[in-house]
Amino acid sequence: MKRILALLVVALINTTAIAQQANDTFYQAITMRAAPGKLLDLIEVLKVDLKNHERAGIQKPYLMRHSQGDHWDLLLMFPIEDLGTHFSEGAVTKRRENSATLDQPYGRRYHDLVSWQEEQIVEGPSLQEFNERFEKFDYYHVEMFIALAGKQTELLQQREMENVYLTEIGRDTNLIFTRVFGGEVDCFTLGFYRDIKHFAESADIPIEREDEAAKKAGFESVYTIGSYLRSLLLNHHDTLAGAVRAN
Repeated sequence: MKRILALLVVALINTTAIAQQANDTFYQAITMRAAPGKLLDLIEVLKVDLKNHERAGIQKPYLMRHSQGDHWDLLLMFPIEDLGTHFSEGAVTKRRENSATLDQPYGRRYHDLVSWQEEQIVEGPSLQEFNERFEKFDYYHVEMFIALAGKQTELLQQREMENVYLTEIGRDTNLIFTRVFGGEVDCFTLGFYRDIKHFAESADIPIEREDEAAKKAGFESVYTIGSYLRSLLLNHHDTLAGAVRAN
């Protein structure tokens, strides 16, 4: 009976995963590593773009600065209303001419501030949920995953299962983003928190409750959540990050 219930949970999660994949909400994600000694200068330049995003022809972007655990310094994300229009010559020219950071061609002064940059188009949650989370919270847990060959779908299912687990223990779910093109990351998730104390509150949840929640989500136990995830991955980076606001 337990086996049948677990299969039913997984089937439900599979349906949820497919629904998320089909929501057609696209985002641009840009990770940057500042040139040595230039991080604060780069942040100030990006803050101007955060304020003047409409002039550059993009929807409101959000910027986060990592505090530990990964090789990038900054992650900038913004929604894309229409992929075709976004990559049209007119839209690219508008961003280039009205932004100090977006779509800057080879040799522009912007690249004096950046040692490394990677851009990616991803599919993710609704625009409403994306904006609400970023407006409400200032602290983030970012997990980036490269799946083993043939494991992309199962990786997405695992992330959905973990969201079920989080719901069962009374925590907010992670937002899930999957690669459309660009970059090396197949999938990444964002967890949203008020601060590091809010992030650490799960340590106070009784292990018995966590174990029950894990089984309801389709895991064998709370102790196998991490090991199952690792069995699907070629590579995995995670970090804690704080919001960078324009004002």
